[in-house]
Amino acid sequence: MGNALILVDVQRDMLEGESAIEQAETFRDALAALLQKAREAGVPIVHVQNDGGVGDIDEPGTAGWELSFHPEPGEPVVRKAVSNTFEANPALADVLRAMGVGAVVVAGLQSEHSILATSRGALANGFDVTVPSDGHTTYDDGEPAAAIAERITRELDADGVRIVDLEFVEFAR
Repeated sequence: MGNALILVDVQRDMLEGESAIEQAETFRDALAALLQKAREAGVPIVHVQNDGGVGDIDEPGTAGWELSFHPEPGEPVVRKAVSNTFEANPALADVLRAMGVGAVVVAGLQSEHSILATSRGALANGFDVTVPSDGHTTYDDGEPAAAIAERITRELDADGVRIVDLEFVEFAR
């Protein structure tokens, strides 16, 4: 079985303008390279779009809610209003398995919310999970964003998630 890329909450509100994470352009470029690598390998790619509440910067239909990368034909977009993509989309695991996927690479935003919950959701659904240590980030929140991301990386490693640097992520059908 091959693997798939799940790009979580890579939306304009987090990568552009006043609400952007620190070093948004560098992070966006890194994710763009990962996305291109997955496309070149021909693996399934799932774009995840968070639906914020009324008045939130990621409220559906607003500019901030839009995805930063335009999905190509055949790349599904799934939406969620909870952190765990698999909880919000109960059929996703079966759809991925039907596509021959046994492992997923999870990358995007935010480390302590959707990356953590989606990775754990993938594990709970029987997938092997890889999270690039430099393929997720968040905002400063009581501690620096880098410290939060590092803590989440350690938690995911303890959960059995494979942790690698972005440059070592491999895709196979």
